[in-house]
Amino acid sequence: MSDLLSRRLAQLGEPANLSLLGECLHGIERECLRVDHDGQLALTPHPQALGSALTHAQITTDYSESLLEFITGTATDPAATLAELESIHRFAYDKLGGELLWSPSMPCALPDEETIPIARYGSSNIGRLKYVYRKGLALRYGKTMQCIAGIHYNFSLPEALWQLQQRSEGNTQSTRDYQSARYIALIRNFRRYSWLLMYLFGASPALDKGFMRGRPHQLQELDASTLYLPYATSLRMSDLGYQSSAQSGLTPCYNDLASYTDSLRLAVGTPYPAYVEAGTKRGDEWLQLNTNILQIENEYYSSIRPKRVTYSGERPIQALTSRGVQYVEVRCLDINPFLPLGIDLPQARFIDAFLLFCALEESPLLESGECGACTSNFLKVVKEGRRPGLHLQRDGRSIELKTWASELLERIHPLCELLDRSQGGNAHIEALAQQQAKVADVEMTPSAQVLAILRQGQSFTEFALQQSLRHAEYFRAEPLSAEQQQAFEQAAHNSLAEQAELEAQPKGDFDAFVAAYQASILALAV
Repeated sequence: MSDLLSRRLAQLGEPANLSLLGECLHGIERECLRVDHDGQLALTPHPQALGSALTHAQITTDYSESLLEFITGTATDPAATLAELESIHRFAYDKLGGELLWSPSMPCALPDEETIPIARYGSSNIGRLKYVYRKGLALRYGKTMQCIAGIHYNFSLPEALWQLQQRSEGNTQSTRDYQSARYIALIRNFRRYSWLLMYLFGASPALDKGFMRGRPHQLQELDASTLYLPYATSLRMSDLGYQSSAQSGLTPCYNDLASYTDSLRLAVGTPYPAYVEAGTKRGDEWLQLNTNILQIENEYYSSIRPKRVTYSGERPIQALTSRGVQYVEVRCLDINPFLPLGIDLPQARFIDAFLLFCALEESPLLESGECGACTSNFLKVVKEGRRPGLHLQRDGRSIELKTWASELLERIHPLCELLDRSQGGNAHIEALAQQQAKVADVEMTPSAQVLAILRQGQSFTEFALQQSLRHAEYFRAEPLSAEQQQAFEQAAHNSLAEQAELEAQPKGDFDAFVAAYQASILALAV
């Protein structure tokens, strides 16, 4: 343990400060494909009974009409966050008819690209902009990649904690700048150590053969319809998943907030030759929002993002630039196909301790060599993290994954103790013990458990459909209370009314609307 971490832990362990750790906030976003009872992509529109995908706070769509996204509010206890996520699932299943929610991250057997439906958000200018943005994603990366699903874990520490540490460390920055700098430091450490999350929680070692669309690859054939890598943890997070040659040069190393926002702003304003050649429009039909490296800042694929809640009409970078970082969004988590929600409480408890460790431990600036090593370690673990004797790079030297993972878990142990002291019980220590067991025995990891079942003769699709049916039975077995049901019904009704009201307003010219949207971020450079 570093001296800095030791001092920060001691300070937070004081009776007057211990309760601050109970004020951390958690939120979850879970994506999942709608499929029919045969495990084929549901080509039906987003169910109106779920409300408006444009305006509903909890139930929307991601890329496709078929790709649902469930969004919780924030809570100080991740148990409450998971309870809310479960309620959303139960309401959705009440409205899905015979359809199912696909259990893993990697998609079902997909129809041809043209058939995959892009999400629609109505006739308002903002609804059309969201649709054109997704058309641009299809043009740039194809629709298949956009059907991958994941879990995003949002986490923040209370502002009073940052202020306490700023005072004790004699830091003279503004409160906003100090807090932002500490979140960026958290992200640097996350980049250093997030390979551990992929080993512990990666759950996508195999996929349906059709996902590759005949493209060349280095995957092995497990059966006639399943491809895999024998030691993979998360093919979703490998170069087979979210990848982009246009973004290959865009790798912010998070040494300060300004350099991060500047790199994204530059990418949103810099033309990319292949996209310029395609153009923004074909006649009157919009193809993409612009021809730049990124259409909007959220197009940047990253395993973690600094975030700030935005005001109406405000862009994410504008919010970060004007008011600083408020929380982080962890984006690299696979959906665990064995769990109805794709995530459970022990995993959430461990992620809390892991993120707190990243926030409190020393976090030197990432020099170019270390930045590259972070990326290399991550990609190595997602493709061969369970390989016996696998070595990673630490401080320019080779170290066995198992050794480094054990050391990291030991360093996280005091954080788990502190969290348990602040909240009572021993839930975080128990969650840590589960992860230590996975390091001791690789067969206990979710990726190994998936492959163990597939090697018994089930295809990826058969396994995923079986799990989807089990989860459907779980959610449908216990309906919501009348009060909860009514609240969801009302929220769906209100969201439809809100969209209708938006569409009834004078629209103005869509081309001018897009131009103003584009200018809003470029104006930050002035």
